[in-house]
Amino acid sequence: MSGGTIRRFLFEGLDIRGAIVRLDEAWQQMQVGRDYQPTVAQLLGETAAVTALIAGQLKQPGRLTLQLRGNGPVQLLVMDCNEQLQMRGMARSNPVVLPAPVPELLGAHQSGQLMMSLDLPTARQPYQSYVPMVGDSIAAIFEHYLEQSEQQPSRLFAIAGPQAAVCLFLQKMPEADQRDADGWNRVTQLAATVKPGELLEHDAEALLARLFHEEMETHGIRVYDPLPVVYHCPEDWDKVRDMIRSIGHADAETILAEHGEIMIRDDICNREYRFTPEDVAALFAASEGKALH
Repeated sequence: MSGGTIRRFLFEGLDIRGAIVRLDEAWQQMQVGRDYQPTVAQLLGETAAVTALIAGQLKQPGRLTLQLRGNGPVQLLVMDCNEQLQMRGMARSNPVVLPAPVPELLGAHQSGQLMMSLDLPTARQPYQSYVPMVGDSIAAIFEHYLEQSEQQPSRLFAIAGPQAAVCLFLQKMPEADQRDADGWNRVTQLAATVKPGELLEHDAEALLARLFHEEMETHGIRVYDPLPVVYHCPEDWDKVRDMIRSIGHADAETILAEHGEIMIRDDICNREYRFTPEDVAALFAASEGKALH
């Protein structure tokens, strides 16, 4: 089993491109120790698959973060992924979330927003864009977003179960109508016949053959090598030590006096960093010692 893959493809005779994202172990690892309700896990898994799809288009080093935030039972879905397709994510929700239409779950009609942030090493600050959550599913919300941002007709299908999260993406390229005026219509109608179970069960080649057999024979399809996707949430003690140094020795001592320890919670990686009074004393002794020299 792999962490996951992105398989891009191109209908060469139609000028229609697409991709199939399948997250296996990467998605399973994201759920470990979280106890997500099934409804919440499905929304998060679908968001994970779409995030990998969009991050797979990064042409330079950078980190893409997608947030769906609203005031429904599911308050936050957040995913981030870099150009190496190392990803992580989390959901925040009420303790009990019953099945309901996606706009209700996310509170999309009141104050729901989809935020995309792209952090590039060459830029002073991340590029951010906010768009309303338009659509009755995660796939529809991101389909609308992609059509707005890329100015090309797009179709997106997504599903997630406990073991896998998958999305199928199609996009009409500028020459498509000249190649075949009905090509986009045919391909999207065929794609719309896909059943959720088929997305979860079939690998990319089998899914393409099941959906587009005749188009592949008539117009030819190029399927590119898979791009590997992995879950990546390493411990980062240095970053946490820097956070404690930044609050200063006196404030750190105040927190220790109140709580007996300093505990820093990393929600997105589901990890806690704990520092005893001895740890904190050693931390500041080392940094203040350096400052004296």
